[in-house]
Amino acid sequence: MLWKTFRWAFAVTAVGLVGGVLYDGWAALGIVAILAVLEVSLSFDNAVINAGILKKLNAFWQRIFLTVGILIAVFGMRLLFPVVIVSVSARLAPQEAVHLALTDKDRYQELVTDAHPSIAAFGGMFLLMIFLDFILEDRETKWLGRVERPLARLGRIDMLSVCVALVVLLVTSMTFATQAHQHGGHHADKAQTVLVSGVAGLVTYLVVHGLSGFFESRLAGEESSKDEGGEAAGGRSGLALAGRAAFFTFLYLEVLDASFSFDGVIGAFAVTNDIVLMALGLGIGAMYVRSLTVYLVRQGTLDDYVYLEHGAHYAIGALAAVLLVSIRYEVNDIVTGLIGVTLIGAAFWSSVRFNRATAD
Repeated sequence: MLWKTFRWAFAVTAVGLVGGVLYDGWAALGIVAILAVLEVSLSFDNAVINAGILKKLNAFWQRIFLTVGILIAVFGMRLLFPVVIVSVSARLAPQEAVHLALTDKDRYQELVTDAHPSIAAFGGMFLLMIFLDFILEDRETKWLGRVERPLARLGRIDMLSVCVALVVLLVTSMTFATQAHQHGGHHADKAQTVLVSGVAGLVTYLVVHGLSGFFESRLAGEESSKDEGGEAAGGRSGLALAGRAAFFTFLYLEVLDASFSFDGVIGAFAVTNDIVLMALGLGIGAMYVRSLTVYLVRQGTLDDYVYLEHGAHYAIGALAAVLLVSIRYEVNDIVTGLIGVTLIGAAFWSSVRFNRATAD
């Protein structure tokens, strides 16, 4: 099972490391390896969250996630995304942005860093909504009961998660606006960009997650009708609904992966500003995260360790906070990675203790 699930990740690792050596010598080998480890450490919680969503899909869509999805993740988010950022923020044609990335790496890094506030606002709001919708829902299994029980009661208020997210965004943009007032001009424009980008992240979550949930509920209704004897009421329609539900769930997974990759892409510039080495290293890491997601689903790990999904969602909340704070203050990527690993590790240990207690 381990070899079957991770064989493509191993193959991509070999190709990526060899490609790095051929591109820029043996020094590039270490850079690519460091970036791969960075990506895995920052995105481990992503694998757990994705596994919770991916287990709803059949084997076909799991293969799509691991094949087509990885192409989007590697070439779209790790290679093209930084180029698109530079192209939009600097008002350059895409080919000029590519030329800049290959010929003037310092200027390219400066432009990507300059676009960080809008990236962090979009990704931070998207991830914050995932955390809020999880923590405000009344769940049978609770990890931190003293915290989760009162929040679940508050969650009965309609649209509370959206209201909380908008308040957080308003405070974040006002904080940035205060800094902008002190510096003037260029920073004032950035304060407005933070607000617009944050709203865009919120709307993206509501649209994609809403469509996915709509088709899932429609599919569940069709299956329920079949179970009650409505075999003629929709064999073909049910398959069509399954296809649409699966498609929007897949789309939701891709947007989720994009939000998780923001901190990895920005953090990679602390290691190198070479776009080719970044794509190789982050691509290897992304492949391991994808393979780990499928492995967790096929092993039933989330069912065996009941609090693991809770820990991952708390890690998402922490990452959302880090992204929003990083709009104004620099946050070390080691801190970001350690927070996620610590929370998931604590949830794992709590799950082990729970399993031992129930076994006795």
